[in-house]
Amino acid sequence: MSTAPTKEENEEPQEEQKNEQGDEKTTLEEDYSVPFKPLVTLDEVQVTTGEEEEDVLYKNRAKLFRFDKQGSQWKERGTGDLKILQHKDTKKIRLLMRREKTLKICLNHYVNPSIQLEENVGSDRSWVWNAIDYADEVADECVLAVRFPNSEQAKKFKQAYDDARSALEKITEVSLNSSQEKEKEETQTKKEK
Repeated sequence: MSTAPTKEENEEPQEEQKNEQGDEKTTLEEDYSVPFKPLVTLDEVQVTTGEEEEDVLYKNRAKLFRFDKQGSQWKERGTGDLKILQHKDTKKIRLLMRREKTLKICLNHYVNPSIQLEENVGSDRSWVWNAIDYADEVADECVLAVRFPNSEQAKKFKQAYDDARSALEKITEVSLNSSQEKEKEETQTKKEK
């Protein structure tokens, strides 16, 4: 004659259902069909990356590093697609790299014929160079390094970079020659007058 409730009295009844296969379900599934209407309707926005007016001369996956002078060590800037892009109208060539998942720019600078890639000491799959980088929207002179998964891809990047440099050298030579010719013509017309 104990006053404590027995196990059978303490349990609450659960509804059980058998499905077609005979398995027991311990809960009932109810179909809630609530109409969902957004509070604000958003218009589709045309996303511009700034790369629409440029041709891709080179594209490959790589890891970018920046040398920290204060700590005297290399710091990783990101991993993603490294591109060499040439503008269709101005023919300027730049290096651009976006981080893989966030697509944030981690490298953005023009290719300059005077900037040469140097092989990183102790590695045949990475290159080092000095540049004025605009990735953070502010001009920053820095030492950069890029590392590729294998030496073959590193050589292809070096070849594409050298091709871009030589193309820029030709363009600058042509523009210098044409500007010098214009100056000569102007001085000759001034002398004749």
